[in-house]
Amino acid sequence: MLGKFSFRRYINIAAVVAAVFAFAYGKATAEDAPSSNAVTADIQAGIEKHIEEETSRGGGYFKFTSAGREYAFKLVRVHTEYLANLGARKHFACVDLVDTSGDVYDVDFFLSGDPGAMAVTETTLHKRNGIPFYAWEEDKKGAWKRVPIKGAPLKLLGVIRGRDNFEFHYRVKLPSITNAGRLWIPYPQTDAFQKVELISINASINYRTLDETKYGNKVFFFELTPKDSAKTIDIRYRVQRSEKPAYAAPDDDPQRYLEPDILVPTDKNFEEIAQAITKGKKGILVRARALYDYIIDSMRYMKYGSGWGKGDAAYACNIRTGNCTDYHSFFISLARAAGIPARFAIGAAIPSERDNSGIDGYHCWAEFYAEGKWYPVDISEADKYSGLATYYFGHHPANRLELSRGRDLTVDPGPASGPINFLAYPVLEINNDPVKIVPEFSFTRKKK
Repeated sequence: MLGKFSFRRYINIAAVVAAVFAFAYGKATAEDAPSSNAVTADIQAGIEKHIEEETSRGGGYFKFTSAGREYAFKLVRVHTEYLANLGARKHFACVDLVDTSGDVYDVDFFLSGDPGAMAVTETTLHKRNGIPFYAWEEDKKGAWKRVPIKGAPLKLLGVIRGRDNFEFHYRVKLPSITNAGRLWIPYPQTDAFQKVELISINASINYRTLDETKYGNKVFFFELTPKDSAKTIDIRYRVQRSEKPAYAAPDDDPQRYLEPDILVPTDKNFEEIAQAITKGKKGILVRARALYDYIIDSMRYMKYGSGWGKGDAAYACNIRTGNCTDYHSFFISLARAAGIPARFAIGAAIPSERDNSGIDGYHCWAEFYAEGKWYPVDISEADKYSGLATYYFGHHPANRLELSRGRDLTVDPGPASGPINFLAYPVLEINNDPVKIVPEFSFTRKKK
């Protein structure tokens, strides 16, 4: 049986992917109301069974042909936040698959049937290394259609200009706690570009708020016992966010952002690369744009293998793949090595093309200092949407929430493992040993 949050998320996401369903099957009708006998766990089991069976038939690979090309895939993960029951015995799943060349594809699957007996009816390649092949657009009649990325409205490409208003839900389910545990969760703060109001924090666990003084973050801190095993922490915020252009921050000394972080060094290797990229470039903005373009040209957005996602600039420099943390850590190292102050922030990108749903994890970005202002950049999004490369050099859209800023965060009490690398997902220690825990993010947009 679905819990309160799961049921709400299930309904929200069903509404989201009804766009996909409308394209594949025609607009839903009253008799296509979501079936009550299939939940997201059933859909996950159905798609995993399909991939497992096809992989067995394919000699260890999930084989698929699109536009005359045959692909041989391995399963990376099922996007559980996008699983949905679309209507009467119709379902949707989005899956990450990696091909033999190392490229990671988002693949959309449509299924039909009851739990335990689902069959895949359509398979579509949606993205390669995070870059979409198409977007979705709703017409005046409520039907959705695929549209080319080129020339698509900004809202379909992840950008809301001006201002955005939404409620943000941060949910953590604790694992089994043996002996003693400690948990740190980011507490987003109001600043010049976001107004954050804590609506509620539902947790039958005592907690307190810690101050991280170097960057001005606040952190929820929980001390856990075995009685807290499997408990859920639900936090809700009301957020009003403004689009962020270049801005002055006279109270913050930019020179301190030339110093290296643990995983963001400014050693000789980065100095040599930065010098080669910026050679002959005059002016900080010109040199920063050269570094920005270099990251776009040299990196591939891939969440696959080991080492990605830590914000390790040396890893990104050597492997040239990774996610947003790796892109921006590489940029920050190069910028600092070139004498350009640069800093890191992390939070969530709120989907622009829909008004409620789950959110696929955290997102991070960077800023650099030039001509008396901080310039926002989002290089991984610019790499996905090449037509927005100019926009993302100097802007962050309104549909964002910053959870924390900076690297190597120190609080008291802090983790036994040392400074916090960055803080978006919870940091959990049980018996002083780190334990990975992934929260669920969701949102509901509020009309102005």
